[in-house]
Amino acid sequence: MNEISILVDGVSLSFPKKKSILNIFKKSNASDFLALDKIGFSVNKGEVLGIIGRNGCGKSTLLRIIAGIFTPDEGQCKSSGKISLLAGLGTGFTGHLTGRQNAFLYGSILGNDEKIMKGLMPEIITFSELESFIDEPLRTYSAGMKARLGLAVASALNPEILLIDEVLGVGDPVFKEKSKAKILDMVAGAGTVVLVSHSFGLMTSICDRVIHMSEGKICFDGNPKEAIESYYESEERRI
Repeated sequence: MNEISILVDGVSLSFPKKKSILNIFKKSNASDFLALDKIGFSVNKGEVLGIIGRNGCGKSTLLRIIAGIFTPDEGQCKSSGKISLLAGLGTGFTGHLTGRQNAFLYGSILGNDEKIMKGLMPEIITFSELESFIDEPLRTYSAGMKARLGLAVASALNPEILLIDEVLGVGDPVFKEKSKAKILDMVAGAGTVVLVSHSFGLMTSICDRVIHMSEGKICFDGNPKEAIESYYESEERRI
């Protein structure tokens, strides 16, 4: 019997709509924006789950609920294991700090002390390929360099659950392949990965399952190629 690593059960979450002068004059009584609508699924230990969908469909919001950053209005999300969320290019990093200082900062946020981070720094520097830049301010980094540093730190800490939001699409082709190999190594070590990406080639090559989301709901959950077909079919209906 497979061990469940993440359980999302009937999760709904709304955000207040932004008020504008036009809405005031229209006397609009529009309800809050429903970002997630009764989402439910589970992820087994050692599984790689992909999530696809149009911008604004709720993918990133869902990851933040799994990570414990957002609390759902309804339903619940349970996870078993240490979680690391890698979201955006350098999210959680500080521009005036060096790459090395940001690595220590990120590690401390995830509960690792200075001694552990010192031991991991050689691995982080080698994997990120930032040997010549690790002591330069992060504001001098390109988007790809920030992404490499973020993934290097997150993966070096060996989280039991790694959540990745749109980071692996950045960087040169060689590093993208290196990133895929790193994630597969994590999964081989019984890690669980949830990946949000618009890179469908990456999804089909690395994911066991893919969820297609639209307007805060799950449209399809299953085979990666079939999930991508579901996405394209929904896009065709919009035209």
